[in-house]
Amino acid sequence: MTPGRASKPVAERAAALRHELLEHDYRYYVLAQPTISDEEYDRLMRELQELEQQHPELQTPDSPTQRVGGRPTKEFPTVTHEVPMLSLSNTYDETEVEDFDRRVHSLLDRQKVTYVCELKFDGVAVSLVYRDGVLTRGATRGDGFQGDDITQNLRTIRSVPLRLRNAAKQFDEVELRGEVFMQRGDFDRMNEERRKAGEKLFVNPRNATAGTLKLQDSRIVATRPLQFSAYYLRAPHARLSSHLESLGAAKELGAPISTHTKTCRSVGEIVEFWRSWEARRDQLPYDIDGVVVKVNSFAQQQELGAIAKSPRWAIAFKFAARKQQTVLKDIRLQVGRTGTMTPVADLEPVFVGGTTVSRATLHNVDYIRELDIRVGDTVEVEKGGDVIPKVSAVVKEKRPSGAKPFRMPRACPVCGSPLFQPVGEVNFYCENSECPAQVRARIEHFASRGAMDIEGLGEANVDQLVEAGLIKSYADLYDLRAKQQKLLRLERWGAKSAQNVLEGIEASKQRPFERLLYALGIRHVGAGVAQLLAVEARSMDKLMASATHDLDHIQGVGPRIAESVVRFFADRHNRRLVDRLRQAGLPMEAKTVRRAAEAGLAGKTFVLTGTLASLTRDDARGRIEAAGGKVTSSVSKNTDYVVVGDEPGSKLQKARGLGIPLLSEEEFLRLLEQGSS
Repeated sequence: MTPGRASKPVAERAAALRHELLEHDYRYYVLAQPTISDEEYDRLMRELQELEQQHPELQTPDSPTQRVGGRPTKEFPTVTHEVPMLSLSNTYDETEVEDFDRRVHSLLDRQKVTYVCELKFDGVAVSLVYRDGVLTRGATRGDGFQGDDITQNLRTIRSVPLRLRNAAKQFDEVELRGEVFMQRGDFDRMNEERRKAGEKLFVNPRNATAGTLKLQDSRIVATRPLQFSAYYLRAPHARLSSHLESLGAAKELGAPISTHTKTCRSVGEIVEFWRSWEARRDQLPYDIDGVVVKVNSFAQQQELGAIAKSPRWAIAFKFAARKQQTVLKDIRLQVGRTGTMTPVADLEPVFVGGTTVSRATLHNVDYIRELDIRVGDTVEVEKGGDVIPKVSAVVKEKRPSGAKPFRMPRACPVCGSPLFQPVGEVNFYCENSECPAQVRARIEHFASRGAMDIEGLGEANVDQLVEAGLIKSYADLYDLRAKQQKLLRLERWGAKSAQNVLEGIEASKQRPFERLLYALGIRHVGAGVAQLLAVEARSMDKLMASATHDLDHIQGVGPRIAESVVRFFADRHNRRLVDRLRQAGLPMEAKTVRRAAEAGLAGKTFVLTGTLASLTRDDARGRIEAAGGKVTSSVSKNTDYVVVGDEPGSKLQKARGLGIPLLSEEEFLRLLEQGSS
């Protein structure tokens, strides 16, 4: 069917679908009483999308199809809040709540006061403005007086009403304020997907929410599990006399509100509510960091007014920091993916922040020395950012006699290889590439796109191969063809997928020498440095025979990298791996690697913005410089290319304004290949 003016039956069907989908959103997010399956909802959504694509005139601002996101915006316009979004004064102390109550009663000349206590969501505050019932503007809190217009991003959140229910009959203008947040389960699933994709992980749900709302591509925002809960309604022409009444009106209009709200008439009831939720906060699927106490009466709120940027009629009663005391039984070393040794506290189990903690990070040896942490000590354990357990203090008056200061062992606890601490670094490292604790990460790096680029060897498949005992190092990849029958016995490995991986392994033998150098995983040797080494050494044998002074004079290498290269090849495990790669037929000599001044990108200026999936920022810089180009930190008319990764910053907008060519990661890698060939 070709696009054209919609017939009356088609227009009526589109209107019916919009109404039905918005009704299902209301039932799911406000009433928590869904009446159809996700599959049925998706079917209705697809039908509406098809109708709107065929007949664009049918699309309305409140259509549920607007939740999928639209074109990226260049910048967020600044908007002014008609009524300032004031911040709340914080307290952690019951006596300060008593002082707050006393001030309220004094200013109100001893009137009777009723308070409304609500949970304080640990999210991001936003304002939603509706005219004639339709969402017309969504903004961040900003400085309280002005914020960013992020309407397109907020439209993608399914719990944000695009059209208020029956609003036109009651109000011509409505403002809803509330918190955008992520549930912990949704956050964990999103982070797990990012981990498998090799993307940077978010620290906690609040940071993930704040970062998502700042994105200028609403299509990406639409893929993130954001939710909204309203805590304020402003309707200039409404006859609402109290905060509690306004919350009821917000719910009737189709806005989701918290069900955990209580009316209190004394400080004692407020404290009881606060204590109750401090104890039960981990039973909620989302994070809260306290309780908000508000005077219920709007007339009394107006009489109390505000001081500076905070209202006199509300206060945030926050939860105390989560920490407990326990005994440190032992200090163990955890071997990281690149051989980094991280000290970990082995603790007597203790209940902290809703979970039982038996292990906590000690960061590094300097941290242990600074706090003078010893085995047998009674220590304070807290949740860093309410997420990661850490030892934050030592109760020295409880220290047992004979407790000895911690000393770093000389050998890796996993493989027994000597530990090494580079000059000027606080971390110790295990240099053995075959150390079981490192093997997975090294294989994943070896097979990654920027290195040997072996198709089909992602994190999940590498884990399976290692767990099945089919590979113990990246050299073992080249023996897999002889184990093809064992491959086929693995779960989810069919004949085609196994053949694809084996073909990818065989194709990797054609990668150039500098890619192999990068794939080896030598500390501090990124893609660019690998290319510089390939230019100078020309062969693996010469590089393996090099001393530190042979390499540290190379521009872009220096003493630290040179020492790391020499130490890597001095290890017998690593030399054996290289010999096996040689026997497998991988390139051990450079073919036609040119010096930077002769390379294909000579004289070209690049700017990097956002996160690249297959290269770190330093690796990308190194690859550019090795190919003859240079990298600058700011965009100007002299910039030749801007490389755009995930979640780019303001450099992207400036590049567009100047008309500078933009490169996706795929285009950038292709250009690098051309520039070095």
